[in-house]
Amino acid sequence: MPTVTLMSTSGEKVGEIELSQRVFGAEPNIPLMHQAVVEELANQRSGTADTKTRGDVTGGGKKPYRQKGTGRARQGTIRAPHYAGGGVVFGPHPRSYEQRMPRKMRKAAIRSALSAKLADGEMVFVDELSLDGISTKKMAEIMSNLDALGKVLIATSDVTDELSKSSRNIPGLVLRRVPALSVTEVLDSDRVVVTRSAAERLEEAFAK
Repeated sequence: MPTVTLMSTSGEKVGEIELSQRVFGAEPNIPLMHQAVVEELANQRSGTADTKTRGDVTGGGKKPYRQKGTGRARQGTIRAPHYAGGGVVFGPHPRSYEQRMPRKMRKAAIRSALSAKLADGEMVFVDELSLDGISTKKMAEIMSNLDALGKVLIATSDVTDELSKSSRNIPGLVLRRVPALSVTEVLDSDRVVVTRSAAERLEEAFAK
């Protein structure tokens, strides 16, 4: 089992905890993580892009010139696709980009992402993360103490109003309640800050 250092919000070592080998010590499956990221990004697409075909554009009801005798190619409408202002051929239309991934594969992708972050030394475990009041300055100070700078993902078991409002104005800081983690957010972060209770909750959710 991996053993990691447990930090306080002041940046001091307060102990150690043992993590589940299955959740935090798994062999990263890169193709599986890629599939999970593609699925998440695809499901974020609104699919509202639309173009007009030659049947949708305005005008073009009359032939631009007579059929014969001009020496030019025959034309039926100036709204044909090869004319400026004409319809679009094979353009996008409203559709769903939704992809579905089996639950077991998604859990395996989360385990791979967490294990990869821990192996790369980009994961920080904190004993407890709470604030007495709403303070962006205090939250930024805690992140600095934990050496969690840049893109930071905080995984906690309880998102309080104080934590949420103190975090929202810090650029690059994302706060998530476990076990609802995104593989994309985990992999894209420079640091993943995990509370002790969140680590236990992740092991309960993904160890099986």
